[in-house]
Amino acid sequence: MPVFFVSPDHITPTAIAISGDLLIHLRDSLRVAVGEIVCVSDGAGHRYRTEITAITKHMMSGRIIEAQTQPPRRTPTLVIAQALLKGEKMDWVIQKATELGVRTIIPFQAARSIVQMRPDRLAGQLVRWRRIALEAAQQSEQWVIPAITQPRSLQEIFPVPEPTMVSLFLAERCDGAGLGDVPLPSDANATILLLIGPEGGWAKEETRIAEQAGCKPITLGSSILRAETAALAAISILQSRLGNLG
Repeated sequence: MPVFFVSPDHITPTAIAISGDLLIHLRDSLRVAVGEIVCVSDGAGHRYRTEITAITKHMMSGRIIEAQTQPPRRTPTLVIAQALLKGEKMDWVIQKATELGVRTIIPFQAARSIVQMRPDRLAGQLVRWRRIALEAAQQSEQWVIPAITQPRSLQEIFPVPEPTMVSLFLAERCDGAGLGDVPLPSDANATILLLIGPEGGWAKEETRIAEQAGCKPITLGSSILRAETAALAAISILQSRLGNLG
């Protein structure tokens, strides 16, 4: 059974209380009954094997029978900045990036993004993306749910340069290093930032901005991949090289 995320406020040293949407999902969809064991996470590095002891209309109660702590990180944190994509493609990238262990997802408006983020729809869209990330994290048994930031402009993505950060951007038809060859940090406290462009590719000004910020162009080879395919391929290659896959 997947790992289910519960607010730390609902967890005591001996018991867990489940309510809201998760209660409905466990009780009505999965038909969890008293006496069954579920795995619950606080999203902050702790998991609990929990025996369900009571189920009511408004609450599911459980007794903690085993607590686990997330092992220390041994590899850098992976952050992706994904240009807004059309339709369900953005949902798909968020789902798969979560399953592959990305820790932060930064949506951004690119010059050639087909989708233009409307302020009146932003709150609802963030709720949707974060729900997708939550469900993917539960299904893939992640220790934490990735953070999904407010959509930004390209200029707003780049933080103050850090010695332990490596910034990369996928660029088609470029002479940059291959993603399989570019040097990666080994320090567990380091961060790898990967930028993935829109369906229409990068504008020249965006390439200039990225390079001036110290972001290195990299390639996935001679094939021109769809934006969502490039995202999945690049994340998989990075996680494999870091030892988090296979």
